[in-house]
Amino acid sequence: MNDELPLFPLGLVLFPQGALPLRIFEPRYVDMVGRCLREGSPFGVVTIREGREVGAAARFHAVGTSARIVDFDALPDGLLGIACRGERRLRVLSYRVRPDQLVVGTVEWLPEVSPQPVPAPYHALPDLLRRVLASDAAQAYAAQLTPDWDDAGWVCDRLAELLPLPVGLRLALLELDDQQQRLDLLYAVLQEQRLG
Repeated sequence: MNDELPLFPLGLVLFPQGALPLRIFEPRYVDMVGRCLREGSPFGVVTIREGREVGAAARFHAVGTSARIVDFDALPDGLLGIACRGERRLRVLSYRVRPDQLVVGTVEWLPEVSPQPVPAPYHALPDLLRRVLASDAAQAYAAQLTPDWDDAGWVCDRLAELLPLPVGLRLALLELDDQQQRLDLLYAVLQEQRLG
């Protein structure tokens, strides 16, 4: 089944169950946030391919993640702060740019990756993630998570979000439907960088 969602092109990759804080100041996104809050509906986060987050609508990659607003507040600088949680992977089939430059896309939902235990060759990954989340730099992010240390996909996604990986690699991980392929790719990169 296809759905229509407002899209928010960003210079990052959001994974399912990931936490995403945003500062909203452009009128198109203030309106989008208001609509999402009123309707209890998600919006899509897609990764910018060409262009910028502000101004004219950017070109973006087709695979992204739906996000739901879980909290909001007026920030001291007068901007709107929202806390979002990644939900489901999606593929943008088509889109249109409204006069206010808000992008609205027709999306299909990609298969959800079933939870599975971390396989024996990758048992170092949850320990690495625990060390990363214990760092001072990750404390605020860690507080927003609902840990699932036994789910290989959850561990893989959190490492992909937190480690200094290129956006292209993060996007490649998000696009993979097969959990084993995702683990293999992430582990190979970590071994290469001597992080895993």
